[in-house]
Amino acid sequence: MNAQALNPFKLFSFRRELQPKTANVVLPFDPWVLSCAAALILIGFVMISSASLDVALKNNGTPYFYVIRQAIFISISIVGAIIVWRIPLSFWERTGHWWMIAAGVLLILVLIPGVGKIVNGSRRWLPLGPLNLQASEVAKFCMVMYMAGYLVRRLDEVRSSWKGIAKPTLPLGIFCILLYFEPDFGALVVLMGTVMGMIFLGGMRFSQFLMVISSVIALLVAVVGLQPYRMARLQSFLDPWSDPFGTGYQLSQAQIAFGRGEWFGTGLGNSVQKLFYLPEAHTDFVFSVLAEELGFIGAAALIILFAVLIVNIFRIGRRAEKTKAFFKAYVCYGFGIIFAGQALINIGVNVGALPTKGLTLPLVSYGGSSLLVSCAMLAVILRVDYELKADKGSSGAKQPAKSKVKAQGEQV
Repeated sequence: MNAQALNPFKLFSFRRELQPKTANVVLPFDPWVLSCAAALILIGFVMISSASLDVALKNNGTPYFYVIRQAIFISISIVGAIIVWRIPLSFWERTGHWWMIAAGVLLILVLIPGVGKIVNGSRRWLPLGPLNLQASEVAKFCMVMYMAGYLVRRLDEVRSSWKGIAKPTLPLGIFCILLYFEPDFGALVVLMGTVMGMIFLGGMRFSQFLMVISSVIALLVAVVGLQPYRMARLQSFLDPWSDPFGTGYQLSQAQIAFGRGEWFGTGLGNSVQKLFYLPEAHTDFVFSVLAEELGFIGAAALIILFAVLIVNIFRIGRRAEKTKAFFKAYVCYGFGIIFAGQALINIGVNVGALPTKGLTLPLVSYGGSSLLVSCAMLAVILRVDYELKADKGSSGAKQPAKSKVKAQGEQV
């Protein structure tokens, strides 16, 4: 027998070549986006449970009223996110204009007496049985879908002329007028900032961007000056302690909560400000309760979670742009701007850096509409990541086959 055939090293190498080569495991979901979103939802549920017990007992006769409803909202949002994730991005690209029309209809229905529901002086909700749908939240989602499709169709026009920039301002202007009459000034600011940010990332010249931003700021200043209550909010923001029991009440109570929290907080459930001192403690000012109970460390951890989430959303969008999948890229950019804008405004209001606005903290504050739409946005982003990985996997699978045929040809 040939001695070379008995060589154990040769036998080992031959056996290793016969073993099947396993492909690298590719996760169907981006782990950073999914884990950060899940952490924010769970933190929000815990803080809502802590902040709402006493208010729910007084107003509804049971301390678990808001806790149970938020658990139901989370369940509905997860089911909705799964459904949205299964929809290909090509469907949203084809039907973007229809979703914009549907959002406009919802914003009009809200303003019709007897149809829209008034809460705290604002007509923003459509009653759907035991639940209320906030039309402005749906409008943000639909406008991003429409704008992403528009930028894909008119990208050269947007980058070369004012005409391409002016066209999407018509539906945006209609949406802003409807939001002004609700009134929902916070959603108006977020919507305008999102559209302008998407156009800028689409390739708008910087000089044009500066002119548009200047015009928008001038318009917002005029809008603020038209209604006295907004001027009162602005004055209380500049010095909340000049009237701590009047116009500056919310900001002063929020600052007290931050002061009591110090570095490590008073402990979960030990907030004093949630005991009817801080209005809307489980919605707009849940971050203040979190800072009081978990301290600076807890507040910083929440901000880091948002930062990681938003950075990875833009990272997915950048990957899509590199592969020329512009619709997917602009959708990620738009949703990333919404998450960043709402988180920045809500946290800024809580710490006293911005005037008071009725904007929830995404994924954290109490509210079915905000949570449902936020989860739908995340589902679309995860779908973008999934389709990019699938496209890369299919192209990678074809490449070895071609090289194998070429190698066989060289051997022949």
